[in-house]
Amino acid sequence: MKPAANFLSRSKNSIEDYFFHLRAFRPNARLYLISVIVMGVALGIFRLLFNFYALSLGYDEAVLGRFVTVNNLTALLVALPIGYFADQFGRKKALISASLLTSLSILSMVLVPVTGILYGANMLFGIGQSLAAITMAPFLMENSGEKERTYLFSFSMGLQMAAGFVGSWVGGYLPAWVSNIRNVGVTSSEAYAGSLLVVGLIMASGVIPLSLLKTHPLLRSERSIFAPLDYARRKPALLGKLIFPMLVTSIGAGLIMPFMNVYFREVHLRPDHVIGTLFAWGSLAMAVGLMIAPPIAERMGKIQLVVVTQALSIPFLIILGFSPWFWMAAAAYFVRLSLMNMSGPVYQTFVMEQVDASARATVASLVSMSWNFGWVFSPMISGWVQVKFGFGPVFLGTISLYSLAILMTWAFFWRKTPDPKPAPVPGD
Repeated sequence: MKPAANFLSRSKNSIEDYFFHLRAFRPNARLYLISVIVMGVALGIFRLLFNFYALSLGYDEAVLGRFVTVNNLTALLVALPIGYFADQFGRKKALISASLLTSLSILSMVLVPVTGILYGANMLFGIGQSLAAITMAPFLMENSGEKERTYLFSFSMGLQMAAGFVGSWVGGYLPAWVSNIRNVGVTSSEAYAGSLLVVGLIMASGVIPLSLLKTHPLLRSERSIFAPLDYARRKPALLGKLIFPMLVTSIGAGLIMPFMNVYFREVHLRPDHVIGTLFAWGSLAMAVGLMIAPPIAERMGKIQLVVVTQALSIPFLIILGFSPWFWMAAAAYFVRLSLMNMSGPVYQTFVMEQVDASARATVASLVSMSWNFGWVFSPMISGWVQVKFGFGPVFLGTISLYSLAILMTWAFFWRKTPDPKPAPVPGD
């Protein structure tokens, strides 16, 4: 009984310690987390249904790849000016603008579903999501203390994934509900359009908690346009090491991640509600992984967590891509999502802790650019490969590139760079 009693005691202490860190979240952080829930639900529905919506309009996978490319190419091109905008006009205005732009893009896709507008709306979506992603990391840094920072980064992403669980589950049934109301086919463009209209309205409501934020503008010296350039001049090698693994990972992710719903429909022949449920549980699995990451990172180190969890995800990616049985592919999908993504916020924290306040938004822009760069080209290539050869070569490409990125992170940081002393943050 003694080992069991010790285990229960350690578990109780761990849970109490976890909630101690959560209680340390500041008012601004709590308001931001409310908006994260709203955005997570909306994005969970959108990411499930947009591909199906485009297919229902008569487009094929190659065109879907071009839509994703336009989205991410725009995000890539605007990343640096957006980082400057986020510094000059403040985090609050940037976050509100991101929510409004994303909502407007989704509503445009529904209200004017012609090819040119769909490309333009994907560009607008890319701007909105880029602005949200680039602003997020500096905002969380400036609204957290050292003791709870890793928890806030991971909890924010985990909460978004948990909200995505709800969104994906609802998204799997939403076209059927809309089809009953409008008396149209469940896989018709009208059913998908009505569903995405709901998504746009949910997204717009995320502005409400953001409007209550109380932010403090950066000092003039911290808003200098030359500060990020000075940082890059002083630490070019470190900046390259931080960015290149993300770049290689993005190239691999762009090959398959935008098409997972299409993969389960065409290879495993599953209907929308099954795929929606699968995506929902996948989001929940990812949320669990993200939320348990901070205490693990405290024990084993941030970079160690990144390398180990991503490396463990590779065998499950192989099973996902090549298992002939749906149940096995689905199980691998859950485990891979949790392992591969639980390190994301931890790595973001690692990056932000090494950057001066004056350069955070721009460095976040560079990291975002490295992520979007791969997604610009990979989906277009992947769509063409799928049409010609199927999903096998696509999965092989993703597996190879993920493995290379993991090796790069290990070589650049494991045993060479200890967890850094956090850069000073106002309010710490």
